[in-house]
Amino acid sequence: MTWEIMRLRMESDNGSATREYRIDDGIVEVRSLSSATGCEAHAGGWHRVTRQQLRTHVERNTPVAQWLERRLGWRRLLQACVSQELADAATTEDYPDRRAA
Repeated sequence: MTWEIMRLRMESDNGSATREYRIDDGIVEVRSLSSATGCEAHAGGWHRVTRQQLRTHVERNTPVAQWLERRLGWRRLLQACVSQELADAATTEDYPDRRAA
């Protein structure tokens, strides 16, 4: 499946670094931008958002979580928040092997 890159820019009121989120090939990534110039503050650029960071956004119902839910759907967002083992089990339960019948 081919994904288009989608971005969300979160600017702070207090002058701290702006955070830009994107979904690239189904993976949620974030980077910090200098609030003064809008340029990348760190040479590292984009890095993957961890499951714990995603869970925190969902638990707090942040604008980032709301944006992700609209873009990914609630099921995919939930799967991204749980451990890999639970995500694998959910996938297996959601799509049973029809040949077994």
